[in-house]
Amino acid sequence: MTIRVLVADDQAVVRDGVALLLTSAEDIEVVGQAGDGNEAVRLALAERPDVALVDLRMPGLDGAQVTAEVVAAGMGTRVLVLTTFADDDAVMPALRAGALGYLTKDATGEAVLAAVRDVAAGRTVLDPAVQRRLVQLVVTEPKAPAAASAPSSAMLPPEAEGLTRREVDVVRLLAKGLNNRQVARELVVSQATVKTHLNHVLAKLALDDRGALIAWAWRFGLVDNTEQ
Repeated sequence: MTIRVLVADDQAVVRDGVALLLTSAEDIEVVGQAGDGNEAVRLALAERPDVALVDLRMPGLDGAQVTAEVVAAGMGTRVLVLTTFADDDAVMPALRAGALGYLTKDATGEAVLAAVRDVAAGRTVLDPAVQRRLVQLVVTEPKAPAAASAPSSAMLPPEAEGLTRREVDVVRLLAKGLNNRQVARELVVSQATVKTHLNHVLAKLALDDRGALIAWAWRFGLVDNTEQ
């Protein structure tokens, strides 16, 4: 199966380089290139690519706005952000708009190709720098035990309805940057129990790993940086 990709970046040399990289792969076809956000949305709606590879800083609509427009169109195009920035002002709007992947331009060509394939398959890809940034947002000044500040079930997003309350507690603590040992201490359970909850959550949400789960938690509002 050939993965059809749209490349959107306002820097021509970057755009051309990424397109050249993608076309070097036998299973990837570049179906369009856009130099600004409005053109990216127009081409996405016209070409209906499997993956839109989108920069964040572009004239017209920015990458988060492009992501929101593409996702809202409901045509199945998945968005992979490829940008220079990994700060919270860049990361959070993109993830909340529905981006399934987020890479910085420090990524290798091999990593970009792998990310395109993963995102096309519906798997979340999160650059390690982005993952670290998400964790930094909530661990620099941790406050009261997170389980105590967990939202009531009435406040949970629909995407979390299949999770038990305890599984939600585990997700929120992991998304705040706690490791299994720290989660176990917060919830007064064993690390084995935490691992079991984590495995159940990953299976229920069809996610591959902890990084994807953290991105999912942030995207659907199970944790946010106002809980400081």
